[in-house]
Amino acid sequence: MSVVDVVASARAQGRTALDELAGKKLLAAFGVSVPNSVVVKDAAAAAVIKLKPPYAVKVMSPDILHKSDAGGVKIGLQNAADVASAITAMAALPAIRSARVEGFLVEEMAEPGQEIVVGAVRDPDFGPMIMVGLGGIFVEVLADVAFRICPITRLDAEEMLDELKGAAILKGARGRKPVSREAIIDVLMKIGGDTGLLITHAEDFKEADINPLIVTETAAVAVDARFVLA
Repeated sequence: MSVVDVVASARAQGRTALDELAGKKLLAAFGVSVPNSVVVKDAAAAAVIKLKPPYAVKVMSPDILHKSDAGGVKIGLQNAADVASAITAMAALPAIRSARVEGFLVEEMAEPGQEIVVGAVRDPDFGPMIMVGLGGIFVEVLADVAFRICPITRLDAEEMLDELKGAAILKGARGRKPVSREAIIDVLMKIGGDTGLLITHAEDFKEADINPLIVTETAAVAVDARFVLA
């Protein structure tokens, strides 16, 4: 399914935002790595998943914007039985039981790494703008982020990373493993570069949020994605 088809399908369903699976298909279409996944309808269907453990399970519902707050995310599941139990428990939660549930997204978990946030917003004056920041407490408490107007150049992407207060963490400060700056820059260019998602589909999206992008020494994987339609 093309990007145009993904957006058109969401609009036809009356959605104001893409569901997570559609958002990740969008990212994959632009060359951003996402986890292998499958959507199952219920706990019984979990028995046939053919993915590599450990797994993450997330509820899919147009009524639930923040899945974690509703109890709709479980991680570190080791086998199909764990997945089935997690789905059964989720389905019984009040916030999920009362919502329109379209299925459950089962994913291979990304390797541990540094959490990065990549976001975007369409400014009424400047057009698409892209943001990058260190994830976790760095973005939630310290607001350690950098912005640029799109389209960005490779130099812009490098300068954005250098501007972060916690930039040294990417290089392996305080005993942490260094992570691939190149992988982060590659994602920034695929989202905000002159042929990136934000430029080629600038009129389709009001906001975008990849949170987190998990970055290791060699790669970056988008494990959650949210796209708000314009």
